[in-house]
Amino acid sequence: MKPEIVWQDENFIVLNKPTGWIVNRCRTTRGKVTIEDWLQTADFDKREFTTLNVKGYRNGIVHRLDKGTSGILLIAKKKDVFENLQKQFYQRRVQKEYLALVHGAFPKDHRVLAPIGRLPWNREKFGIIPGGKQSQTKFILKMLYHRKEEKYSLISAFPKTGRTHQIRVHLRYLKMPVVADEAYVGRKRYRQDQRWCPRIFLHAFKIIFFHPKTGKKVNYQIKLPPDLEKALMILIEDQLTAEYGNVIK
Repeated sequence: MKPEIVWQDENFIVLNKPTGWIVNRCRTTRGKVTIEDWLQTADFDKREFTTLNVKGYRNGIVHRLDKGTSGILLIAKKKDVFENLQKQFYQRRVQKEYLALVHGAFPKDHRVLAPIGRLPWNREKFGIIPGGKQSQTKFILKMLYHRKEEKYSLISAFPKTGRTHQIRVHLRYLKMPVVADEAYVGRKRYRQDQRWCPRIFLHAFKIIFFHPKTGKKVNYQIKLPPDLEKALMILIEDQLTAEYGNVIK
């Protein structure tokens, strides 16, 4: 799948980032196509956007998503818009909602306030460690599923801060890791998850912020992609079969 422009005006783009796409270029992404590369060839008005191809403006990419995470990504077309949106993120005026499917029966709602930092023994992973950056996430239960004597919860995650892997690390800390999260779910569970869920079940579903020109609050949503919808349907069908057997066939 390729990125999709789901909405735009003369100031910014709301982009649907597919899973598997790296957002920003860096030394480790050589030979791989990133969102930053794709924006150079995407079909939209670049009259002012071209000025964002300088240090500090990241081709207009206002924030980041992990490689495996799909969903909403904001792209500024102008320098003043980029600076306005980044300031909103810094001041925590932007509200983001993610959908995640996790292992276990999640409580009705929960809040985690814990410091996140790189693990000294594995620099590619993060964890709750002393001296880490203070991080806060609110979680709300949406639906509970049962499958083969296991429980799974579909939840909404609202990160108050924006640390790398924040939602994933906080859920691992709660011992309810995201389904098919190769980094934090454990090898055995990851192999089992991949049999019915092809990738990490984490999707940037909604974003609310203030329009950088009008000042009015705006709200954008992107529904679950087909691969995650299919994984949910597998859970639902297995649960119905377990409860009603041949009655539903």
